[in-house]
Amino acid sequence: MRVLILVAGILMTMTLAAQTLTPPAAITDPKQISSKSNLKVEKSLSIERLYMTRAIGGAAWSPDGSSIVFTANISGRMNLWTVSADGGWPTQLTISDQRQAAPTWSPDGKWIAYQSDYDGDEQWDIFLVSPKTGQVVNVTHTRLIAEENPTWSPDGRYLAYLVKPKTSSVFEIDVYDTLMREVQHLTTGTPADKLNAGPIWSKDGKWIAYTQQQAKGTDSNIFIAEVATGKSTLLTPHDGEQLFAANDISPDGKKLLITSNAANGYENVGLLDITTKKITWLTQDKWEISGGNFSPDGKHLTWTANVDGNTDIYLHDLLTGKTRPLPLAKGVNSIAGAESAFTRDGARLLYFHNGPNAPNDVWTYSMATEKSRQITQSLVAGIGADDMVEPYLVHYPSRDGKWTISAFVYSPYNLPRQPISPAIVYVHGGPTAQTVNSFNRFVQHIVNQGYIVIAPNYRGSTGYGKEFQQANLFDMGGGDLQDVLAAADWIKQTGYVDPKKLILMGGSYGGYLTMMGVTKAPEVWAAGVSIVPFVNWFTEIQNEDPVLQQSDLATMGDLEKNKALYQERSPINFIDQVKAPLLLLAGGNDPRCPKEETQQVVDAVKKRGGVAESKIYENEGHGFSRVENQIDAYKRASQFLQARVPPADCECTLKD
Repeated sequence: MRVLILVAGILMTMTLAAQTLTPPAAITDPKQISSKSNLKVEKSLSIERLYMTRAIGGAAWSPDGSSIVFTANISGRMNLWTVSADGGWPTQLTISDQRQAAPTWSPDGKWIAYQSDYDGDEQWDIFLVSPKTGQVVNVTHTRLIAEENPTWSPDGRYLAYLVKPKTSSVFEIDVYDTLMREVQHLTTGTPADKLNAGPIWSKDGKWIAYTQQQAKGTDSNIFIAEVATGKSTLLTPHDGEQLFAANDISPDGKKLLITSNAANGYENVGLLDITTKKITWLTQDKWEISGGNFSPDGKHLTWTANVDGNTDIYLHDLLTGKTRPLPLAKGVNSIAGAESAFTRDGARLLYFHNGPNAPNDVWTYSMATEKSRQITQSLVAGIGADDMVEPYLVHYPSRDGKWTISAFVYSPYNLPRQPISPAIVYVHGGPTAQTVNSFNRFVQHIVNQGYIVIAPNYRGSTGYGKEFQQANLFDMGGGDLQDVLAAADWIKQTGYVDPKKLILMGGSYGGYLTMMGVTKAPEVWAAGVSIVPFVNWFTEIQNEDPVLQQSDLATMGDLEKNKALYQERSPINFIDQVKAPLLLLAGGNDPRCPKEETQQVVDAVKKRGGVAESKIYENEGHGFSRVENQIDAYKRASQFLQARVPPADCECTLKD
């Protein structure tokens, strides 16, 4: 069945997908949560052991498909490593005290481009490293300008990347000529409330497609630019607010694989004809589906489907229209690769697998054998999958009855069904993000110590459609906080939880909601742990990175016109209401939630005689990337909780 709908100049051809995605079963009755019996489990999952499991980041094929480059913290820092595509012992390629990301191999195989910043400040530079000699060259060398996401032209002469001066709210796209060492500005004059992202080269090197996002996060467009002239053409004219993102250009240069919520309010994938601007939808589901890559011969393409926190990879045959999921382990499977997830001969796919008891690892998938091979090994000796718990997917109603909230509940082994155990409401950041069925080192540690954890996807989270994601606009710290409080209501009904032992914990926007919770509902909480938070909208907007300034103003409104809202939603104004002891952790170079936000809380709580322990890591940014800092930070959190809100069988004492 095909239906044609004309929407603001975009002709949309709607084609129903070959399959309808089936969500996993979710628990709605708290009494159905149980603690499984496992007499072999000991409280052995220490912070030190769990944070020595490897963190694996971006990965890319070598041009001949024989090797893979990836980022890993095997040395304690996120540096570049290479490994045979058949697996084996990896080789460290770069040695740096700074974190590195986004590696991508040049088409001739001679260089790998990547980005690196300085003590977490997000002022990235673009570097090149020789995979043969280890020689490193800083290409951009601009301390006050961030350059990100390097992308090679097909002939290997040019690098396209994003550029943002420290004082600017706009990412532009530059093209660097590695032969002449000259820079061309592909985009210029982008308005302050917009930014450009995701440059994609056409196979002939003449065009670059990119996505332009609006600061509010509710609207975006796809453009294609002629590299020689810098002239950009809008491919997605539309009325109202809709999201469009470019994923890949077909080998013949005629179509774009895109992700958009324009069809039905949910992220779906389609083919955008560059000449006619017509969109043919390939999926029509009500989950979060994201485009991947065209195969090198243009006959197949990939996408991922995130269904209530579990993600699978799909292969679509453009000739037959048939789609099949790849036979991968359950959890979170995501497409890897810089130029493409496919090898150049189309024989293999590169992907990441992540699950509640399996840290992120690089895997390959053979198109011929339909089998996968694990390339990296993140778990360290002595930590087995059986020692860790898999969460329950649960649904509960929001307090106002408008929404069904999805959450993951982690229940420790061997708990008695008595209301004696502590529980943590663990709040994700963003807020446009999602807690998914993935590996969380701290959660596995704290559950192993006897704490129940519920991690809600409050309104404003991604993964549940446009309406749900936009439900907290101009209401930050309002309805979303109520959804977090409803998680506490729900977990208390399991029969395991002592209602006097509830803990609120989160990072970034989750840290903000933590502070909102302990100030607006102080009687609920026995302790709060707030990591890299903000607490004062006025000082946050004054001091944060200009990109986030634009985003905050777009999502909360004018500072003067909406002054009362900003004041009412700034937890620092209600700090005298706090009853629970607090722990706050921050990064000294954080451009998103500056350390002054944390310091405001510590000073105010201590002034009135309350408990506010804190630690600021001066060589970190928004979150902690150095392994020793990760271990220190989360040991502090664990020791704080076990001293202030001990588990039922703990003989913990307060330390001086």
